[in-house]
Amino acid sequence: MTPLFLGLAGLTLTDDERALFRAADPAGYILFKRNVDTPEQVRALTDSLRDLAGRDDLPILIDQEGGRVARLQPPHWPAFPTGAAFGRLYDIAPVSALEAARLNGLALATMLRGLGITVDCLPLLDVPQPGAHDVIGDRAYGRDPLLVAALGGATLAGLRQGGVVGVIKHIPGHGRAGVDSHLELPVVSASRDELETDFIPFRKHGDAPMAMTAHVVYTALDPVRCATLSATVIDFIRTDLGFTGLLMSDDLGMKALGSPSQLGDNAAGSFGARATESLAAGCDIALHCSGDMAEMRAIVDAVGDIDETAAARLARAMAWAGHAEGDVAELAAKRDALLALAG
Repeated sequence: MTPLFLGLAGLTLTDDERALFRAADPAGYILFKRNVDTPEQVRALTDSLRDLAGRDDLPILIDQEGGRVARLQPPHWPAFPTGAAFGRLYDIAPVSALEAARLNGLALATMLRGLGITVDCLPLLDVPQPGAHDVIGDRAYGRDPLLVAALGGATLAGLRQGGVVGVIKHIPGHGRAGVDSHLELPVVSASRDELETDFIPFRKHGDAPMAMTAHVVYTALDPVRCATLSATVIDFIRTDLGFTGLLMSDDLGMKALGSPSQLGDNAAGSFGARATESLAAGCDIALHCSGDMAEMRAIVDAVGDIDETAAARLARAMAWAGHAEGDVAELAAKRDALLALAG
């Protein structure tokens, strides 16, 4: 098994993808809007990935947050609220907000599990700061780190109850980024004391099953390399923040990693270098999302087998979730009744 989560190009596996995936045996896969059409098609696709891998506990990921980040959309799947909706309710009725977040996580998990999707890249534990880029924005629960930690924990509980693994992101915090890391490299110059606000939600969820790194430079921790590529920052994540679960990179295809300051002029465009450097820094899994065959081949050729520590963390993460049954519409209705308290 290779330490990779890979994307794919379309609604079904191509012959080239089957050949590459069979040879590489990636640890898991991630789905995007280009990979989904109908519930029947998605279930057939996830079944084919599971059959190819020969693993019942295969991680199949998706970014299904709600609001503007939702790969599964109406009319086949219901719309889910943004993180900020729960934060608004928390300000007036914290207990109701926590229950609404749990119900939301359970509804999401019930929907995803029925499609054969086993990992949701949620919850965001980022704490937005004034003046930051809107790439996080209303995806976040709010600006109070304790509120964020509480609602993130409730979401994790709902996902777990419904049989889906949650991923806390973007560790150690994306809330101060002044630019979108999909497009360029954010550099955060806040002091170590100022950054404590960003760290609080992650420190409170060090036992989460999975986490995703931020392609952000925090000069107070490492003046040059972003978290994904920094052994110093990843050691901080493991020791100071106490994260014990599976740590994956954010997408290797994001332009933040293409900055010459990260891998040098010659390596900035090399997807093999992006993968090997993120793994060398301490990520357990390198994530590549585009489904581009040439990029995936370069990554597969560059990396070796997953190490024992990462494999053990992966197995623990996939054993984390339960298998409760539920009805998505009923759960969503209960959630919405609570959210209506906030108008």
